[in-house]
Amino acid sequence: MHIAEGYLPPLHAAAWTVAAAPFVVYGARAVVRQVRADPDTKLLLGAAGAFTFVLSALKIPSVTGSCSHPTGTGLGAVLFRPPVMALLGTVVLGFQALLLAHGGLTTLGANAFSMAIVGPWVAFGVYALTRRMGGGLLPAVFLAAALGDLATYCVTSVQLALAFPDAATGVLGSVLKFGSIFALTQIPLAISEGLLTVLVMRLLVRISPTELTRLRVLRPATPAEAAP
Repeated sequence: MHIAEGYLPPLHAAAWTVAAAPFVVYGARAVVRQVRADPDTKLLLGAAGAFTFVLSALKIPSVTGSCSHPTGTGLGAVLFRPPVMALLGTVVLGFQALLLAHGGLTTLGANAFSMAIVGPWVAFGVYALTRRMGGGLLPAVFLAAALGDLATYCVTSVQLALAFPDAATGVLGSVLKFGSIFALTQIPLAISEGLLTVLVMRLLVRISPTELTRLRVLRPATPAEAAP
């Protein structure tokens, strides 16, 4: 998904940076509010960022100028909501560009828009809808992580298609071409990411139930459930 340094035309790179900037600024404020309101969740916040960093660093060559990999943003979106992930995801992408030559600084805005903004919002929307329809926590987490991952790659396909439309079929044909190539690797990766995120959430439910309750991931126990 990481679009490589210098791959997008300068105008496209600048436009995606402008589009992503308000979300990242708002996300920074959301992180500050979260830490001030509940300092005990700082470890979970760091864990969500680390999870995103590790998973999104596992790149597999795919479309020229990009690659396939899990995104890891679904977990943070469920725990802390999408605005927080806009900042965390962008910080992760920045470090990867500087330290791993994965992605790039000129394409940071485009990569942030797909992975740190659209992906988390889709993930949280799927999670919230599944829970509202009566789905359990773990199925909701699986769907959130998997579909948030796929949404990220749909946006990347659009970004590449807008920059490099097909000579015969235009932008739409280019979207289908990029999307079909990504699908070969990304659908299995999205399923794997969903399963891994479920395992991590199960662990968090066991070791951090109090924090998850305060974050409204777990529902508070009723008096009958709390009674010995």
